[in-house]
Amino acid sequence: MSKFLPHPHDHHDGIDRRGFLSCMAWAGTGVLVSVAGGVARSQSITGKHAAKGALEFVQISDSHIGFSKDANKNVAATLQAAVDRINAMPDPPEFLLHTGDITHLSKPEEFDTAQQILKGCKAGEIFYVPGEHDVLADNGRSFLDRFGKNTTGDGWYSFDKKGVHFIGLVNVMNLKPGGLGALGHEQLEWLEKDLKGHSKSTPIVVFAHVPLWTVYEQWGWGTEDGMQALGYMKKFGSVTVLNGHIHQTMQKVEGNMTFHTATSTAFPQPKPGAAPSPGPMTVPVDQLRGLLGLTQVNYVRGGKPLAIIDSTLADSTQTGSAAGNVAAVAGSSAAASSSAGDGVAVKIDNFSFAPNPLRVARGSEVTWINHDDIPHNVIAADKSFSSPVLDTNEKFTHRFTKSGDCSYFCSLHPKMTGKLVVVD
Repeated sequence: MSKFLPHPHDHHDGIDRRGFLSCMAWAGTGVLVSVAGGVARSQSITGKHAAKGALEFVQISDSHIGFSKDANKNVAATLQAAVDRINAMPDPPEFLLHTGDITHLSKPEEFDTAQQILKGCKAGEIFYVPGEHDVLADNGRSFLDRFGKNTTGDGWYSFDKKGVHFIGLVNVMNLKPGGLGALGHEQLEWLEKDLKGHSKSTPIVVFAHVPLWTVYEQWGWGTEDGMQALGYMKKFGSVTVLNGHIHQTMQKVEGNMTFHTATSTAFPQPKPGAAPSPGPMTVPVDQLRGLLGLTQVNYVRGGKPLAIIDSTLADSTQTGSAAGNVAAVAGSSAAASSSAGDGVAVKIDNFSFAPNPLRVARGSEVTWINHDDIPHNVIAADKSFSSPVLDTNEKFTHRFTKSGDCSYFCSLHPKMTGKLVVVD
């Protein structure tokens, strides 16, 4: 594996790729962090007790309760296994951070199951930020009603623990066609004001669902205004940025900032560019728990490397070498142009629409069929039509009564865009 993050596109996120550390793995979902005297360290979850007065907390992410495809037919069981590992720690963590995609389809029963499992976690408190799968219905109201009390806007907030300032950000709302995750002007303005009240020596921990730095633009793995948010934090001596979304451990250090993405308690995803698209990866059942688990983080204030030890849900500890056992299930995602004579069906597969573009006669009905293991939707760029969330094998049909070009996209994964040409 290369020691550096591949960066095949021209987008520049302002972060030197030389700072990327050679750790990219599917194993690990929880981050155990211990902060004492402004210095954050970690140890194995099953290791010895923390130093007296230290602040310990755990991060988990991407539980996808409700998912039941081949990649993991029992995501509730693997989330429960993660909770069991946390509960086996010598000392309970002060709190738990969940960095989004708690559910798969934002259904009430999925939220209920997640809450039932997580309330058994022996952590003092649980703090949440939403993933895109948590805000599929009612503009995220169900998530906010359950987990967003005392938050601002779409659910952002901050709090302090033992001299450390924590900031929960939301970058999965109001996504644009072809774009990345986004924070938005209102949240950025709030963030700038929130940080002004803290001294430069205050350790800062920021957590959100989508990475604030651009991991892989082609798959939408980044936040378009993330660099503006990070710019507000340059004055602080210690900044830690925690994310989920990409279902694999990535880490790097850049100056005063350490970046870490946690893997999923549900299923792995491919490395950036290693498959035609992101999405659930199927592995042998007896290997799955070795690719999900708990990650312990060693972080030393002042730009020192962030060291990762991945503790899995299997009996033994595994690291990034386990990634070699993962086999992606992926097909072709080549887009093609089609005439009306070829039919009026659009296949959603491998995070793409095909045929794309599609030429149809005015008055035609077009049907989109989702063949992915991940839900998608279809939204016209001009808002003239929108589908509900389409799970695997679900369909949406719309009749086009006006001629002209029609651009559309998936609002869950805005890098997915398509085009129809309607002719008389």
